[in-house]
Amino acid sequence: MVIQKPAIAGTLESSDCMVTVEPGEGKIDLDLDSAVIRQYGKQIRKVILETLQRLDVTDAKITVVDKGALDCTIKARVECAVYRSNGVKDQLPWGGAIV
Repeated sequence: MVIQKPAIAGTLESSDCMVTVEPGEGKIDLDLDSAVIRQYGKQIRKVILETLQRLDVTDAKITVVDKGALDCTIKARVECAVYRSNGVKDQLPWGGAIV
């Protein structure tokens, strides 16, 4: 899936994260800012990159500001931002790739 335009999902509230996606420059460029990066940074990056891979996103600039979100929340926010960047509004395939 191609990131067509910038999009944001999530909030900066406690136990949430804000995900911003933008068209990339030929690769995945991930910028992560997290209140718990020392404890969970590797896991957060893994969840983000696996979600992008499942959605076939190979070229994007993604910025994540995490405030202690669970893996399922991070995954949902990444999916939402990617879907919004593509203008997908109806029959969202949460947890799966857009066909």
